[in-house]
Amino acid sequence: MQITLVTHFFPAHRGGVERMAGQLAERLAAQGIAQIDWHASDCDPPPPASPGLTVVPASSCNILERVVGVPYPLWSPAALLRLARAVRSASVVHLHDCLYLPVLAAFAAARFGRRRRAVVVTQHIGHVPYRNPLLRALHAAANRLLGAWVLAGADQVIFESESVRAYFAQRVRFRSPPLLIENGVDTEVFRPCSAAERAEGRARLGIPPGKPVVLFIGRFVEKKGLEILRELTGRIGDAHWLFAGWGPMDPAAWERPNVIVVRSPATAELSALYQAADLLVLPSVGEGFPLSVQEAMACGTPALVGADTAAGCPEAGDVLLSERVGGADTAARWAARIQALLAAPGQLESLRPRVAAFARSHWSWEQCVARYAALLRACAARQ
Repeated sequence: MQITLVTHFFPAHRGGVERMAGQLAERLAAQGIAQIDWHASDCDPPPPASPGLTVVPASSCNILERVVGVPYPLWSPAALLRLARAVRSASVVHLHDCLYLPVLAAFAAARFGRRRRAVVVTQHIGHVPYRNPLLRALHAAANRLLGAWVLAGADQVIFESESVRAYFAQRVRFRSPPLLIENGVDTEVFRPCSAAERAEGRARLGIPPGKPVVLFIGRFVEKKGLEILRELTGRIGDAHWLFAGWGPMDPAAWERPNVIVVRSPATAELSALYQAADLLVLPSVGEGFPLSVQEAMACGTPALVGADTAAGCPEAGDVLLSERVGGADTAARWAARIQALLAAPGQLESLRPRVAAFARSHWSWEQCVARYAALLRACAARQ
């Protein structure tokens, strides 16, 4: 198969969507399943090409993320034209998330060219309830119009979380029943560690022995719950808070003595951060089931997430902790929940083996790749 893959960024941008897309593409190519031409913004360094995988950086401008925190790169006309030519030569066009400009352009090229191309869409994100009413209204309207157009026209739609599938099921009439395929996790990299390794990792980060460690990993933006986390760091001053990521809402600017910021960690650094933490905290909204939660759990670290995020993986049950996000009392409720968890360290510690076992049994890359390979072949064969 010849696959044209389209994402908004390359994995060096560090978002879960592009990291997952990159892992999947590399594994499909390495197994000889497909020849993949991967088009993404040139805002970040592209990954190295490898047998079966060609990377095509697209000339782009990322001003919207720098100014308002919305990761929406704008591609040049030349880059969009080159993408359209690649679509015309593909057996299957694989798109990640339905609203990005290059995804819309690739979908149009696949549907309205002289020869129709098979389109597979992996949808990661549902509704994002931005605090800014204009952004909130624009995103909802885009999902109703552009999102529904792409998802209804795709040959196959794949969701990585149950909550996102439920959101779009109310708004889209799909050509074929959508599938749920959860992201894989590299359990050779993201794995539990010994107590001695955890102690060494905390020492390297400058955390005194015996202090509880709370972790956040992701972009420093409103959607991820940074305003809530700012208040939590003040309410729970006896815990060390690790913030690993990047973005306009810089936790270092809060000037909290209990906050450590690790800027833009590389993938190789993430496992040590997950392992060092007692608890991952993610009061985010509107993003399906984030990769950071899967990676933390693969390391055995319990995660406390928003109720809508937990709904994305209902089979996790009580190994995934959740609390509602919304309302004036959100920070107070989250603070009380976190304090109760940290006050019973033995219970958190006893949860770690169960959390890691769930991740190993449910988020296999081998199973994920096999399911994608089968459906991509089926879509190509129908052309």
